[in-house]
Amino acid sequence: MTAGRGGEQHGGGPDRSESFGEGLLGVLLDRAHELPPHRIGPLVVEALARLGVRDPQILLQDYGQRMLVPLPGEGLTDGDPQPIDRSEAGRCFLDSRPVELTRPDGVRVHLPLLDGGDQVGVLAVTLDEVGDDDRRLLRRVAGVTADLLVTKNGYTDLFFRTRRSEPMSVAAEIQWSLLPPLAMVMPRVAVAGILEPAYDVAGDSFDYALDGDTLHLAMIDAMGHGLDAATMATVAIGAYRHARRISVGLSEIYLFMDRAVAEQFGPDHFVTAQMMRLDTRTGRLQWVNAGHPAPMLVRGHRVRGRLDSATTLPVGFGGAEPAVSEVALEAEDRVLCFTDGLIEEHRNGREQFGEEQLITWVDRLDSAGMGVRAVTRALSHTLKRARGGRTTDDATLFMVEWRG
Repeated sequence: MTAGRGGEQHGGGPDRSESFGEGLLGVLLDRAHELPPHRIGPLVVEALARLGVRDPQILLQDYGQRMLVPLPGEGLTDGDPQPIDRSEAGRCFLDSRPVELTRPDGVRVHLPLLDGGDQVGVLAVTLDEVGDDDRRLLRRVAGVTADLLVTKNGYTDLFFRTRRSEPMSVAAEIQWSLLPPLAMVMPRVAVAGILEPAYDVAGDSFDYALDGDTLHLAMIDAMGHGLDAATMATVAIGAYRHARRISVGLSEIYLFMDRAVAEQFGPDHFVTAQMMRLDTRTGRLQWVNAGHPAPMLVRGHRVRGRLDSATTLPVGFGGAEPAVSEVALEAEDRVLCFTDGLIEEHRNGREQFGEEQLITWVDRLDSAGMGVRAVTRALSHTLKRARGGRTTDDATLFMVEWRG
């Protein structure tokens, strides 16, 4: 029986025979549901072998967002971590686009491992030559691989260990377990955040959720350091999520968080917080600022001003119901939120870093045309270098772009 036009067979019905591409992806899909996490690498290698690839690597971003670290596994190529800022793999990671490098032994292809716009890492392989069919199949394998890494992440410590380049404090361990993916890119909206110091962060955290046309955002900074701050941050984020999920307004969310922190920790403890709600259809942004530095509005690749709002007491102090501020964003506007540790750090023991320095670097980096994830990462690392590499307090950045 032979196939006719449109995939139909003469004699009735569509052609359901397995093509080469379906067979290749079937290697991954048929076994994914009961695959142990440590077998992801070997299974990907088995699928890629059908394309004749060599030296396959799965590279994961370290917690400091500075290096891409090879995932160990049978059949995967080992090697040194690759710097994100100075490698072809890093360029693929930052741009979220494939990068090909012609070498004497063939073509080295780097593909972004994307899951919901979050960049999990990079898949790198070598082929003798690369055609459009190879590119299509490699892109699809990379997509399935990213999904496997994300879904299996909750079952294992393998990926956590791979991503660590230095010891992590218990407080930081708690904070990282609270976080959503560091970035999300969707047709109408994109978000990205970064925490410093990555391996010793304690009181800072952020959270977001996209529910239909509404993007919910929150950033918090719990007082103190170490486990006390991490515990308070856990309660604050938990209270925020609970209130958000029962669909109350921003002012009610603030009161819910305030009560939870006060009841658990008493009157001498507090959490500064910033809660936002963005209508992704219209660009209408609402927010409550409870003790944070005012967010910055970035329009046309320059900081246009602060989003000032009515004064609201930090969470835990028993403040009155807060006023909700509002602004209409324009397409491609970005809003930068940050904790006070970013601007209050002293440069080499002298003056504070300050908002003016922050604005200078935001203008410089945003004008380069990078996505929010690359801008946020570059901004955090640049500011840390400008402070002499010192971060005595948590310093968190979170950026949202309304894409229109």
